[in-house]
Amino acid sequence: KGDVPFLIAQLPGYMDVDYLPAESNWALIREAQLDTARTVPNTGLDINIDLGEWNDIHPAKKKEVGERLALQAMKLSYGDHDLVASGPIYRSQEIKDGKIILTFDDVGGGLVSSNGEPLADFATAGADKHFTWATAKIEGAKVVVWSEAVPRPAYVRYAWADNPDFANLANKEGLPASPFRTDQ
Repeated sequence: KGDVPFLIAQLPGYMDVDYLPAESNWALIREAQLDTARTVPNTGLDINIDLGEWNDIHPAKKKEVGERLALQAMKLSYGDHDLVASGPIYRSQEIKDGKIILTFDDVGGGLVSSNGEPLADFATAGADKHFTWATAKIEGAKVVVWSEAVPRPAYVRYAWADNPDFANLANKEGLPASPFRTDQ
């Protein structure tokens, strides 16, 4: 009755890869897309961070983009609430013993590394917001993040770049986690 579903295709990785944590206008746009999906009723987000190409904003893997949009449409339009239609979405953080413990929504069957490698593209910072690469490890339904260079961590960023080529957090259904930051 007037509430037409709206689907957002989140921007994929694009442009040069940053090999150090950096600021990113593309990440800010992805964050705005995520915030819109979270706050506007009947809106779904198709996470495409893993489908991008450094030299083309239009991913060659259009079939995958379409399949992910279809999952969102099935959940929103047809009410299949048991369907896992999204990759992990950051929910909250807890700081404990020099580490940050992250909790996610949409973990589906569980959190995994999409490529079998250690988790990558996580950065952490103290109150000064000087980000450095961090170690991240899946522990059950959470991700624990730390860095020896940041003994008093306050913030985490994941895949916060124009082209976070190494981002590999996903759920067992094969859907990638959305980029996020905790330092808004």
